[in-house]
Amino acid sequence: MLKIRIIPCLLLRNESLVKTVQFNKFGYIGDPANTCRIFNELEVDELTFLDITASREKRTPNFKILEEIANECFMPLSYGGGIRDIKTAEKIFQTGFEKIILNSYPFENPEIITDLAKAFGSQSVIVAIDVKKSLLGGYHVYSLSGTVNRKRHPVEWAKEVAMRGAGEILLTSIDREGTWKGFDIELTADVAQAVKIPVIANGGAGNVVHIGDVVKKGHASAVALGSMVVYQGKDLGVLVNFPDRDELENVLR
Repeated sequence: MLKIRIIPCLLLRNESLVKTVQFNKFGYIGDPANTCRIFNELEVDELTFLDITASREKRTPNFKILEEIANECFMPLSYGGGIRDIKTAEKIFQTGFEKIILNSYPFENPEIITDLAKAFGSQSVIVAIDVKKSLLGGYHVYSLSGTVNRKRHPVEWAKEVAMRGAGEILLTSIDREGTWKGFDIELTADVAQAVKIPVIANGGAGNVVHIGDVVKKGHASAVALGSMVVYQGKDLGVLVNFPDRDELENVLR
């Protein structure tokens, strides 16, 4: 097991896996259950699934798909999308997921973070913070798959969700997501140094050096990978894979 968690982050759209670029155009990746089987064989330590349309469509999670995923996967699982109450979260846990991820609903009802942390423990509650840079270079937090500017600074919002009981933060740079250009190190460092809970860096990984950089320079506690684990390479075809562990160990030393 790697000393830093490297977590494939997979996007659900309807009943398929897709991959987006800067939260926009998406490409079809494959069937969630089949992809899980491959990650089992690759002995991945943890998987994250995000339903990118549930909140925008104002619907609950697709529990049929979640059950299929949980039945196939041997590793710890986290899920985000369409979670608005304790009952929904409880059902997700009952399917076999260890953690839930909140993104949009806490802006309507921030107390949901505390309620869920009290009910299931902070270690089970992740808050996803999606961030985009303005033309003037300032950072703003977005929700609903990057469509709504909440006019909150990511550091300010990170401090609040941590105070309310979140156990981890999944920090995504919308500008970098799917680009293979590397993580936003400045953003990650600013957020990671402002809170005492783990920050999972997401958005932009293109090689193992990028992973080492966001851990060492960005102070990320864990790293989420999207394009790197579902494509052969930039502008190449679909290939579910995982970085070489020896290479990862070398860049994380």
